[in-house]
Amino acid sequence: MSASSIRSTRMTKARRASIAGIAAAGAAAVALTLVPTDGGSGSKAVAGTAPVAFEGSAGKPALLQLDSQKSAIETQVEKAAKAADAKSKAEAKAKLDAAVRKAAAERAADEAPASRTVAARTVAAPAAPAAVAYPNNLDGWIREAMSIMKKHGIPGSYEGLHRNIMRESSGNPMAINNWDINAVNGTPSKGLLQVIQPTFNAYHVKGTPFDLYHPVANIVAAANYAADRYGSIDNVFGAY
Repeated sequence: MSASSIRSTRMTKARRASIAGIAAAGAAAVALTLVPTDGGSGSKAVAGTAPVAFEGSAGKPALLQLDSQKSAIETQVEKAAKAADAKSKAEAKAKLDAAVRKAAAERAADEAPASRTVAARTVAAPAAPAAVAYPNNLDGWIREAMSIMKKHGIPGSYEGLHRNIMRESSGNPMAINNWDINAVNGTPSKGLLQVIQPTFNAYHVKGTPFDLYHPVANIVAAANYAADRYGSIDNVFGAY
């Protein structure tokens, strides 16, 4: 082999060793550091302190290792973004719930005075008068009849009613006349004020029993008839 060939071969090997050394040194020097740029919501790759070196080790090229690290970083960034979004939604929901509670409290405060007013009116409302209990005797029948007559505008005094009752039936609500002209005609006079059935039917007052022998109903119907014919039962002093 000639001297020039030997030099060429040696030069080629030296150059190759030099190139390989430079490539290895360059690959070992590649570094990537992530630093926050916007408070954690995003990152950028910069060269700086404590770099993460991507070496062509274990037969894997440096560029492939860089892609792998890049994918891992992107995954971490995506997770961080999702966490931030969930936090924002939670904060928004908390604000909405607080607004709803505040509105409900304000509405309750507005309605409270009205409720108190209604309650006050309810408490202040007078109680309904208790029903009057009348004794089941002539005095009680006359007084109950007079209360009904007053409601219907039928005139008559206690004295006028009592006087005519004692003359007609002596206070017996079951009294019946079987001998006068009415009895002859088939409509005998009955009850406290000796009323015939047709007259009772015509002058019966609503709210009283439809019974000719009922003492209160008999008195009220008779007083109604006397008011129509004589102006008042007080004006009756004999058969009517």
